[in-house]
Amino acid sequence: MAKQKTAFVCNECGADYAKWQGQCSECHAWNTIVEVRLGAASKKSTSFKGYSGGASSTLAKLNEIDLAELPRFSSGMEEFDRVLGGGFVPGSVVLIGGHPGAGKSTVLLQTMCQLAETYEALYVTGEESLQQVAMRAQRLALPMGNLSMLSATAVEEIVLQAEQIKPTIIVVDSIQVMHVADVTSAPGSVSQVRESAASLTRYAKESGGVLILVGHVTKDGSLAGPKVLEHIIDCSIMLEGSHDSRFRTLRGHKNRFGPVNELGVFAMTEQGLKEVSNPSAIFLQRADEVASGSVVLVVWEGTRPLLLEVQALVDSSSLGNPRRVAVGLEQNRLSMLLAVLHRHGGVMIGDQDVFVNAVGGVKIVETSADLAVLLALVSSFRDRPLPRELVVFGEVGLAGEIRPVPSGPERLREAAKHGFRRAIVPVGNAPREQLDGLEVVTVKKLAEALEAIY
Repeated sequence: MAKQKTAFVCNECGADYAKWQGQCSECHAWNTIVEVRLGAASKKSTSFKGYSGGASSTLAKLNEIDLAELPRFSSGMEEFDRVLGGGFVPGSVVLIGGHPGAGKSTVLLQTMCQLAETYEALYVTGEESLQQVAMRAQRLALPMGNLSMLSATAVEEIVLQAEQIKPTIIVVDSIQVMHVADVTSAPGSVSQVRESAASLTRYAKESGGVLILVGHVTKDGSLAGPKVLEHIIDCSIMLEGSHDSRFRTLRGHKNRFGPVNELGVFAMTEQGLKEVSNPSAIFLQRADEVASGSVVLVVWEGTRPLLLEVQALVDSSSLGNPRRVAVGLEQNRLSMLLAVLHRHGGVMIGDQDVFVNAVGGVKIVETSADLAVLLALVSSFRDRPLPRELVVFGEVGLAGEIRPVPSGPERLREAAKHGFRRAIVPVGNAPREQLDGLEVVTVKKLAEALEAIY
């Protein structure tokens, strides 16, 4: 009997090695290399059929390629279409991840039931029974007459059923429980997830249908499985949201057919996930009397501005090492801003506990929140509330300078639309024309911003 071939693959970056080693030399991660059993190569076919579809490939000049845009079709939800870049692209593969209970299966079941009224749709469930999915659809009052359901975990069976009904869109929930017969390892292993995703992706590219894969996440929030899975798919989306909040955010991390870092906002209700068409109004539900340490900023999410509230609390510390806690913002950047505030703002809070929170559970990933965080910290430290109609944005450098941020005019127009009367912005974001009802104060240094707030 021939000895089965094995390889050692890193879970983080996908690099392979001839033997096991403790650290990956590519991504320098420890204890991420696992053994993978390689299936025997088939001798029946000598031609390779790639993901692009078709048994043969042809050469073409770059200027001779047809630039006609692929016909997209809507998911039925504007927020979902926004993250996708305008809708589903035929032949594309979308990966949706998120923590258990975030609502991945719910939003996909809603989408598939609506699309089944117009297109041929197939929903494959490997973790739930068909009765469980039907009970959820009935509880959500969804149309159930046209959606095809399949409970299977074998990739060969899924492809066989799909070839018979030729669906326009397929959902596989989830990729971690799927398995290929040629791979001897257990479902959920690196080799099974990689081969299952590759087989399903190959079918989607050849048939021209849309494939949606549901993926689990690890305890640190990253997508479970091999890192090469993110290279195979066309669009990677994460559904985020805590269990104690009714709001869910859908954020795009990779998109070959549209912008990345696009954000869609949903609200979890008894009837499933409902779209939030005006997220700024939701996140700005402030108290009648604004307390110290609260300020509103404008962040840029994908292709639209979003108004958020940032709260800061500075309190005396009884510990030898004061705490620095950031929720919704980067922890290391908070430490850097505190050093800038001491050096260039003259405010010493090194012996204080510092807590910063982005209200609403939204994660702020851009640097335009720097100035708002610093002003909120000063407001809390001095126990002096900032004006309710004030909005702030700007990046703070290590030299104390206030740097401009992209899309400044659009941010100011969004603030004026929601009734704000005063804005503190970098000089580089000064508007060319005066906005009705909005006083814009431009600053160059952190010291100027601290003088402008009172």
